[in-house]
Amino acid sequence: MRRASVSVGAETVSEIGAGLLVLAAVEKGDDEQKMRDTARKIRELRIFSDVAGKMNHDVAEIGGSILAVSQFTLAGSLARGRRPSFDNAEEPERARAMFETFVAELGATGIPVETGRFRETMIVSLENDGPVTFVYES
Repeated sequence: MRRASVSVGAETVSEIGAGLLVLAAVEKGDDEQKMRDTARKIRELRIFSDVAGKMNHDVAEIGGSILAVSQFTLAGSLARGRRPSFDNAEEPERARAMFETFVAELGATGIPVETGRFRETMIVSLENDGPVTFVYES
């Protein structure tokens, strides 16, 4: 990813250059250990190209940053009916605590981490490079 940003209303609240845009949902049953494990997995993903064009570098190796955005709608289910069900999404205050654990672990090795604003309507902008997009469910 070349750059990403988050705005709330007319205000840009976070912006990064090269790195990762992570849209994250906290589901019922997720705990602090799961948040730490997931953050480490994402932080260590070798998905950035080396000089030969092979995905061989993690975000730290390219000097990148991470923009983490809480996105509870990812916990939604479209399995039945025409309206999504959010029964699996964690309650807001517990989700906030788990997301904060996740963000802290993303930055634990010194990688710059920015966030959106929890429970706000956000405009997320992305300039993807590739495009390269992955879905990781832990």
